[in-house]
Amino acid sequence: MLLKNIESKIKLAFIVSIGSFVTSAIIVGVGLYFAFQLVKDSREYIYALDAGIPVLLRRTDVDFNRQAEYKGHIKLFHTLFFTLVPDDDYIERNIEQSIYLIDKSGITEFNNLTEKGYYNAIISSSSVLSIQTDSIDLDMETLKFRFYGTQRIERETSVTNRQLIKEGSLKDLNPRSDNNPFGALILNWRTVLNKDINHVKKRTF
Repeated sequence: MLLKNIESKIKLAFIVSIGSFVTSAIIVGVGLYFAFQLVKDSREYIYALDAGIPVLLRRTDVDFNRQAEYKGHIKLFHTLFFTLVPDDDYIERNIEQSIYLIDKSGITEFNNLTEKGYYNAIISSSSVLSIQTDSIDLDMETLKFRFYGTQRIERETSVTNRQLIKEGSLKDLNPRSDNNPFGALILNWRTVLNKDINHVKKRTF
């Protein structure tokens, strides 16, 4: 009887020991996991100085919002290239900024328009051109895009709305710069459609 009691106590002690070891291992494992997550999360934040004041910022992966950046790049280029006023300096500045965002196909288009007297016609007719981005289709696998926009051409006597559809592709460009904030380059840019939607004459009194 005494022997059975001793064996039972030994078994109980063994079970308690094993249980304590397993419980300790689980607690240590959970503690290490949360400690690792805490360190990982802390590395996602950095301090930056804004006018001498430290500001806590969250770091993100380069590809975290790349699709939106690509579309922003496409929109910025078309806005610069097609927003024009009858001013030589303004036209030159806009075209110069847009050329940083595209390959030689942009320069080719600019030269073609110059030879056709496009920019001289804007100045001589006092036209103001602006463009509205309707939508941008972008394939993230091939990086090919199609831009849909409506260009407004306002002259002294009339307003013309023109539908523009442009195609091209993108490639990443590193490092980023002030002239190319999205770090991308438009390639093989071409016109799919360029036609007038409507033409409205202004009232004269």
